[in-house]
Amino acid sequence: MTDTESRVMPELTITDDGFRLDGEPFRIISGSLHYFRIHPGHWADRLRKARLMGLNTIDVYVPWNLHQPAPDAGLVLDAGLDLPGFLRLAAEEGLYVLLRPGPYICAEWEAGGLPAWLLADPDVRLRTSDPRYLDPVRRYFRLLLDQVRPHLASAGGPVVAVQVENEYGASGLRDATYLDTLVTLLREGGVDVPLFTSDQAGDLADGGVPGILRTVNLRGGVASGLRALRAHQPTGPLMCGELWAGWFDRWGGGHNARSVGAARDALDELLAAGASVNIYMLHGGTNFGFTNGANDKGRYRPTVTSYDYDAPLDEAGDPTGKYRVLRDTIAAYAPVPDEPVPAPGAKLVVEGVHLAERASLLAQADRLGTARPSAHPPAMEEAGQAFGFIQYETTLPAAGPGTLCLGEVRDRAQVFVDGQPVGTLEREHREHALTLTSPTAGARLTLLVENQGRVNYGPGLHDRKGIVGPVTFAGHPLTGWTCTPLPLDTLRPLSFGTAPVAAGPAFHRGTFEVAEPADTFLHLAGWTKGNAWINGFALGRYWSRGPQQSLYVPGPVLRPGRNEIVLLELHGTRAPIVDFKDAPDLGPAES
Repeated sequence: MTDTESRVMPELTITDDGFRLDGEPFRIISGSLHYFRIHPGHWADRLRKARLMGLNTIDVYVPWNLHQPAPDAGLVLDAGLDLPGFLRLAAEEGLYVLLRPGPYICAEWEAGGLPAWLLADPDVRLRTSDPRYLDPVRRYFRLLLDQVRPHLASAGGPVVAVQVENEYGASGLRDATYLDTLVTLLREGGVDVPLFTSDQAGDLADGGVPGILRTVNLRGGVASGLRALRAHQPTGPLMCGELWAGWFDRWGGGHNARSVGAARDALDELLAAGASVNIYMLHGGTNFGFTNGANDKGRYRPTVTSYDYDAPLDEAGDPTGKYRVLRDTIAAYAPVPDEPVPAPGAKLVVEGVHLAERASLLAQADRLGTARPSAHPPAMEEAGQAFGFIQYETTLPAAGPGTLCLGEVRDRAQVFVDGQPVGTLEREHREHALTLTSPTAGARLTLLVENQGRVNYGPGLHDRKGIVGPVTFAGHPLTGWTCTPLPLDTLRPLSFGTAPVAAGPAFHRGTFEVAEPADTFLHLAGWTKGNAWINGFALGRYWSRGPQQSLYVPGPVLRPGRNEIVLLELHGTRAPIVDFKDAPDLGPAES
């Protein structure tokens, strides 16, 4: 691209017959990508590929929970959260931006982007006018909009429109005052570009705001969806706020895919109708670390690490067959750059990496978190914790058999007696009781609980983690607990060795050599469940139940020469060996 540092982006306006850009008719042809799911070293590459597909706009969520990890903190805007830097790159690529600041974003993201610290108050009513929720939103918007204003189109930046909330019509809350307040906060914060809402066709009535542009989210049923939009909005632009090009995966399911033909036909029908469109997703990326969300429509279902989404750009950012077909579809209605489709990026292969060093999690928990006494097991949020694991310990009152009963497990508890594993309880399977034998009075009971992802959609959004409710053994309440938050945001305090470690969760560490860094995929054949880090960068979760059997490793995470890999294996491995391959294993397709 030519130098665009001094470029002034035109402003978008809404008229009765459509969008206009500096007075000229304009159609938005957009694709979603999330800077927080992409290594910042790849941001420019993904934006360039968006332009080469024929898109003139990108659609971007903003995750409150990462940008403000504590209630009284300023915004985190470094590294992969440099939103202003990302917006500058979009402008340099000549792309407009639809900004979706939430505060709730869904996105199959942990808690839909809402910070865990909101849940320290068990009675807070999320996504409503409840001051315990709305006051923090006000503070957050003041901080965020200070960063956004210089990038609005009215200030010469790329942001041409801003969304109000996200799919509020599906929340069932119907708090019109809340939506009106968000509009006021955006306007008072200096957002003077058009605002819009985004809802599925059946939710348009409850998600809209009078005087604010409505858009409709669709997978298929384009004609009926546009009719529903016109029923609520007789004039103005027709726009599909999200055209779902694929879908996300959950642990224990298959890999979701949407046929190229179905995605092409829906896009073609929208463009033929004269509508604007945002393809969700152009590029899904990855739920790095502990950031995946979950669904609970009667049964808790956590989302996998990969957010490949069967999108036109795959998880590694390579164009797929869907990319080429959708590019050709766009070319029938709008100019597409006369440049070739980018070739796949280089991939790295390193096989047979041995992880020879070990460190017990239970034995070194005090190095990773600070223990604190509590009469009863506190929820993670009460302990000031968002992500990772939390360890609870107490003693069993007597020797002999008994049933251990937990109020609610949020989300997966491994149970140990005197350091020995005796069972696992999973929220997904509605498990809350386990029979065990206490070897002696005063035996140590340890519960290691994993937050597998807070619910991101629907009435289960108020999703506190850890142990919720009382714990009893043989019918007697257990008290006198010690609680140790284990966010695992750093592993530096760990002490590794080559000697065998006690049974139970353990970190495994190894090194491997790289001549020239490139993207790769960590394959974990023989491993059971846990988390992975490369050079301290948290790749995400793995689980043998699938469908995902590999983890994407961005090339910028690697360095020439020696690199470090650490796995936290919660159960056991056939052999402490991993492979880095040039292709992912996302599992079999969903039947």
